[in-house]
Amino acid sequence: MIDALEKALNRYQELETLLADPNVISDIERMRTIAKEHSDLADLVQLYREYKDVLQELEGAKELLSTDDPEMRELAEMEVAELSEREEQMRNELRKLLLPQDPNDSKNTIVEIRAGTGGEEAALFAAELFRMYSKYAENKGWKIDVMSSNETGVGGLKEIIFLVEGKDVYRRLKHESGGHRVQRVPVTETSGRIHTSAATVAVLPEADEVDVEINMNDLQIDVYRASGAGGQHVNTTDSAVRMTHIPTGLVVTCQDERSQHKNRAKALKVLRARLYEKAQAEAAAEQAQARKSQVGSGDRSDKIRTYNYPQNRVTDHRIGLTLYRLNEILEGDLDTLIDALIEDEQVKRLEAQALST
Repeated sequence: MIDALEKALNRYQELETLLADPNVISDIERMRTIAKEHSDLADLVQLYREYKDVLQELEGAKELLSTDDPEMRELAEMEVAELSEREEQMRNELRKLLLPQDPNDSKNTIVEIRAGTGGEEAALFAAELFRMYSKYAENKGWKIDVMSSNETGVGGLKEIIFLVEGKDVYRRLKHESGGHRVQRVPVTETSGRIHTSAATVAVLPEADEVDVEINMNDLQIDVYRASGAGGQHVNTTDSAVRMTHIPTGLVVTCQDERSQHKNRAKALKVLRARLYEKAQAEAAAEQAQARKSQVGSGDRSDKIRTYNYPQNRVTDHRIGLTLYRLNEILEGDLDTLIDALIEDEQVKRLEAQALST
C-alpha cells in the first residue's frame, strides 16, 4: 500500500509542476486533463501526508514508553493508544481511496423516473421523487435539464427523463437505480387506508460520442405533434421526435422542446446513454461473479427503498438502513443515505480485493 501511496504522491507533485508550466497553461485541453487528474488525487495525497505525520508522532510516542518517569510513561501509553487508533482509521480510509475508480463516476448522468404499480398515486410519487432529486441537485450545485416528460392531469408524472450535470454526479446517484416504494394514504382515499405504490428509477452515465458510435442509418426517426396532459396540443408543429434504434429496438421520445432540432439532439443523447448502459450490462454479465460483489447492480425489479409516510420512515433494503427523517429526505437531504451506500460498496470491494490476493 505504501508503494502505491508514494507513487500517487510523486505523480501529484509532477502534476503540480506541470500546472505551472507555460506550455501546459497555453494548451487548454491538456491543462484541463492535468487539472482533473490533479484534483482526483488531491484527497488521497492530503490524507497520506496526514497519515505520515501520524506515523511520525506514533514513533515518537513509542520511544517514550521506555522512560523511567512513571507519569511520562503513562502519558505516552495514552498517546500511543490514541495515535494507533487514528493510524488504523486513516489506513482503512487510504485503502478505500486507493480502490480503482469507476470510470463513469465523474460523468454527467441521465435519470429516468417512471410510475409503476399504483395508478395515479404512483404517478404522484414519481413526481415527488423528481422533486427530491431536483432539491438534492440544487443542494450540490448541480444543473438539471429535463429532456422528456409525460405528465398526468393532477400533477403526477408517468415518466420523466432528465440530465444532471455537475461534479461526481454519477458517483453520488448510481445507487438510486431500482424500485422505489411508497406507503401512505392517497389524497383520493376516503377510508384512510394505507396504499402501496411504486416507481422505478434508472441512472445512466452520459455517454460521449467516443463511448458509443451511432450509425445514423440505423435510426428510424419519426416526427409528430407534441401533446400535453388531457390531449391538449403543446404546439401546432411537428416538433416531437420518436427515435428507434433498429438493431436493438430501443425507442426514445422527446417532445419538451418546441424545436424539432432540440428534441432530436436530446433524444440522441438519451439513446446514446441507453446503448452505453446496455453495452456495460452485457460486459458485466460476462463477469457475473465479480458483479455479485458490487452494490447497486441497477436491477429495476428490485425494491431498493421504501418511503413510509405514516411513520416518517425511509428504509434502504440493500444495506438495512432505516431513517426516521422522511420529510428531510424528500427535501433533498440524501447525503446520509448515499454516503452509507458508497461506504457499503467500498467495503464489499475491499473484501473482494482481499479474497483475490
